[in-house]
Amino acid sequence: MNSASNRSVRILGIDPGLRRTGWGVVESEGNRLVYVACGSVEPKDTLPLAERLLAIHDGLDKVLTGYAPDEAAIEQTFVNKDGAATLKLGQARGVAMLVPAMHGLLVAEYAPNLVKKTVVGAGHADKTQIQMMLKILLPKAEPKSADAADALAIAITHAHHRVSAQRLKAVGA
Repeated sequence: MNSASNRSVRILGIDPGLRRTGWGVVESEGNRLVYVACGSVEPKDTLPLAERLLAIHDGLDKVLTGYAPDEAAIEQTFVNKDGAATLKLGQARGVAMLVPAMHGLLVAEYAPNLVKKTVVGAGHADKTQIQMMLKILLPKAEPKSADAADALAIAITHAHHRVSAQRLKAVGA
């Protein structure tokens, strides 16, 4: 392992959503993880779509400005039966990817099953199992929502897979 992979890296995990976009920040140094912060951006349901997307942008921009992560990761969108809901989630996800990119960060993407498998050891784990493992992996973390917990799980996944994710980006995969 080279010295670059042993330096401390601050990672922002993002769980995109139109109602709640969860975010979590961890420090990764080698195999050691340290909790930094987590929360969620929650636009009012009564706002028009464009204003909700702007609220997600502004909320994530404050997180990036305040915590200055080195890298970012986001959960890939799964397609469900409701096309309109999938499209709206995709729009929220687009904003959630744009903000770190505007701060000069590459944004890694991880499938939901990989996040679950990395954190819990099973690709079909439920939210309760993820939250239980977070207490073990990040004992100081106390996420106030499932979205913030999921965002921390995404950050942990990136900490474990970041080197291979960077190699894939380098070869254009």
